[in-house]
Amino acid sequence: MNAERDLSPLTPNIVRALNDKMYEKRKVAALEIEKLVREFVAQNNTAQIKHVIQILSQEFALSQHPHSRKGGLIGLAACSIALGKDSGQYLRELIEPVLTCFNDADSRLRYYACEALYNIVKVARGSVLPHFNVLFDGLSKLAADPDPNVKSGSELLDRLLKDIVTESNKFDLVSFVPLLRERIYSNNQYARQFIISWILVLENVPDINLLEYLPEILDGLFQILGDNSKEIRKMCEVSLGEFLKEIKKLPDSVKFAEMANILVIHCQSSDDLIQLTAMSWMREFLQLAGRVMLPYSSGILTAVLPCLSYDDRKKSIKEVANVCNLTLMKLVTPEDDESDDTSQLPSQDELPSYQEATDRGTPDTDNDSSLDNINVFAPRSSPAAAAVTLNLDGIVQVLDRYLHEPSTGMMTRICVLKWLYHLYIKTPRKMFHHTDLLFPILLKTLSDESDEVILKDLEVLAEIASSPAGQSDTANDESTTGQTKLQVPSPARGVLPGSCGEGVRGLESLPSTPTMNSYFHRFMVNLLKRFSSERKLLETRGAFIIRQLCLLLNAENIFHSMADILLREEDLKFASTMVQNLNSILLTSSELFQLRNQLKDLQTPESCNLFCCLYRSWCHSPVATVSLCFLTQNYRHAYHLIQKFGDLEVTVDFLTEVDKLVQLIECPIFTYLRLQLLDVENHPYLIRALYGLLMLLPQSSAFQLLSHRLQCVPNPQLMRSGNPEPVPLSSPKSDSERIDYTELLQHFEKVQNKHLEVRHQRAGDIMERRLGQ
Repeated sequence: MNAERDLSPLTPNIVRALNDKMYEKRKVAALEIEKLVREFVAQNNTAQIKHVIQILSQEFALSQHPHSRKGGLIGLAACSIALGKDSGQYLRELIEPVLTCFNDADSRLRYYACEALYNIVKVARGSVLPHFNVLFDGLSKLAADPDPNVKSGSELLDRLLKDIVTESNKFDLVSFVPLLRERIYSNNQYARQFIISWILVLENVPDINLLEYLPEILDGLFQILGDNSKEIRKMCEVSLGEFLKEIKKLPDSVKFAEMANILVIHCQSSDDLIQLTAMSWMREFLQLAGRVMLPYSSGILTAVLPCLSYDDRKKSIKEVANVCNLTLMKLVTPEDDESDDTSQLPSQDELPSYQEATDRGTPDTDNDSSLDNINVFAPRSSPAAAAVTLNLDGIVQVLDRYLHEPSTGMMTRICVLKWLYHLYIKTPRKMFHHTDLLFPILLKTLSDESDEVILKDLEVLAEIASSPAGQSDTANDESTTGQTKLQVPSPARGVLPGSCGEGVRGLESLPSTPTMNSYFHRFMVNLLKRFSSERKLLETRGAFIIRQLCLLLNAENIFHSMADILLREEDLKFASTMVQNLNSILLTSSELFQLRNQLKDLQTPESCNLFCCLYRSWCHSPVATVSLCFLTQNYRHAYHLIQKFGDLEVTVDFLTEVDKLVQLIECPIFTYLRLQLLDVENHPYLIRALYGLLMLLPQSSAFQLLSHRLQCVPNPQLMRSGNPEPVPLSSPKSDSERIDYTELLQHFEKVQNKHLEVRHQRAGDIMERRLGQ
């Protein structure tokens, strides 16, 4: 700059000193400027004051020469000091050139700019608040300055500005929040520290309600919480803690719905501190906001359910997640089964993952949309809507997805099944719209490795099978071609000893039993198909599954239905295996005690019908049929069956079944049978049947066991009488006498002939293959 140039009212000496490289000379010039401006203030000569500031700004502070810029900065600071309380009128002209110098490449000049602004702000005090945003923006840049002197100077200015904001009641928070929201996404540690320090200050100012704008900055706070610096993480943790305390104090003023989606996303973070903090917030939100959170249930479950399978390394997160899950579950009530308007709710396909949401863009990537604008977990309708709607479709999608994923942990699967059971209890009408979607995976889950998972799965299936909401004409339809279509049997109109379906009292009308809907039959059909396709499941878990079902549902319904289905089974080998399993369960399980007592005496039309139905399917296994006759005290028919065994193909498996039956006879279940051996006169066919079994057995331990038992029978001379008829001790059982045992025996022969044909055909096929080789 030409020092001789006329820049009045600045004298040539002042101009030369301002351009000097020596700080002391520039300081002398600043004192002269201060003296000059004071005179103008005394004269109230605003025009000259503005002219001086303009010269210092345009000709010096914004000059191309570094020394001139330094002179302009100290000169502007001198003007502010001279103006005193009147500096507020000229703040824009004073501040703007100083802030421009914040971007200068020379660190010394940036330091002088910081020093000059400090003096300007110190004099103006509260008058700088209208210009707070530009000051904050400039300071946020200096906070990340690489030069320690500049950073130190900016910290002094920062503290001064914080004192001014704390003292004032005129801070414009509304205009500041957008800038805070933008700067909070900075990745620079020092800038983050600067942002958090300001948030902490604003939180502690009584007249500033930052909680109202928390949705604008909450996502950024959680991102800062993942900073590498322990100090910054601690500061952020403190800030979030203060916000949470205030939320607990003033829940009515909190915008829970606007922050729910943000918490859901950060509850899925890979950073333990972020996840734990977000999950803790979610717990408080669920407890404080209650049903307001229901529209976000699918997102919450997406985040919470995986945490339930965490190990002890993440025990804290797991415990908080469990509380969130239980609290959310309690929010679902029967009221949610009444409304049908779920079309406006987002589906699970629209929900982003944590990575998708955090990568969607921040102000650092010139994308001015944060997570609260994404609003992916919020309902599309207004949050202020009077009715809170449960997004059941989204919830079911989440639960179904976690059941399908092989990587889902055991505790998560258990919780998913608990949720399904809970929903079928609280919202059965709506849930049955999803049953066709859930049914296949619920059946598949029966193959799970965990017994606890299977138990919960069976509870869900049992609820589906027994819920009155499942009564529909279409529930029986099978989606797969060729599957059996089952109809609910009509109520009994008398005892008819024909097929199982005829004359059997309807399953849905059995006395003192839960109502069985049409899904019950579908369940039984598919369960047997699963046993047929997965023989290992039948071997390892078959008895366990059926016994638990007998506890959850009515045992008579289960056995009646399975027997009816097996009667039409084309795979005779599977039918035989399944009958043997069912027979073993029937004879040995404590869960079947009542059913055994019902079959033991055949005193009612229902028990007689059940016996006939079971008998026809039990014919797939000759020994099982005999044991059923022993159980029902049909000893004469058992004896006649054993007489037919001579026409059967006696295999090792057959003899093994006979061996098992002998062992069962020695068990407590057949105590009454062993006691009846004392009454030889009235039970001769029992003794004959047992001798028939004895003759079937080879010389084995079972032979010795049964032989020793028969040796204890008193008065063996009575056995030599020809075809003795038992003398009834009581009145005849009219219901059991109506059973056509001749027809049942013919049916037994027919089924065994089918088995024989199949075995011969298999043997022929094997022989042909061997000859072909």
